[in-house]
Amino acid sequence: MSEVLYVTEEGLQKLKDELENLRTVERPNIAGMIADARDKGDLTENAEYSAAKEEQAMLEMKIARLEDVIAKSRIIDESKIDTSTVRILNKVKIKNKKNNNVMEYQLVPESEANFKEGKIAISSPIAQGLMGKKVGEIVQIQVPAGIIPFEIIAISL
Repeated sequence: MSEVLYVTEEGLQKLKDELENLRTVERPNIAGMIADARDKGDLTENAEYSAAKEEQAMLEMKIARLEDVIAKSRIIDESKIDTSTVRILNKVKIKNKKNNNVMEYQLVPESEANFKEGKIAISSPIAQGLMGKKVGEIVQIQVPAGIIPFEIIAISL
């Protein structure tokens, strides 16, 4: 049984758009590069042809990987997300008890993580430490800098 990957509707659409671009834009571009290189003569000593074929192989691997991810993906029903405890897709406002910094993160599937947007992967140490906790709880989370106590201030969608 293959693993199930949980994604948002928006995240799944991004994956599908990327796959469509690879199939309809990138694949024909590489086919054109191969044809151009083939027209230049002897294929055994043609570096352009070898490079284009290698690029084609990498593209086909990327397409196969994306097809696999999409096939395993299941959309998370955002209307059924509970905010009484920290769960995937929740926004969590936390306070670092050592330096009193307040941060807000949304816990998302790995494929949608973007730290600049405040979206952290559900598999990250901070997200794992927060999972299942409630507002007001103080959790000790192991991060690369050591163990840091965080207080959960708010949980929202």
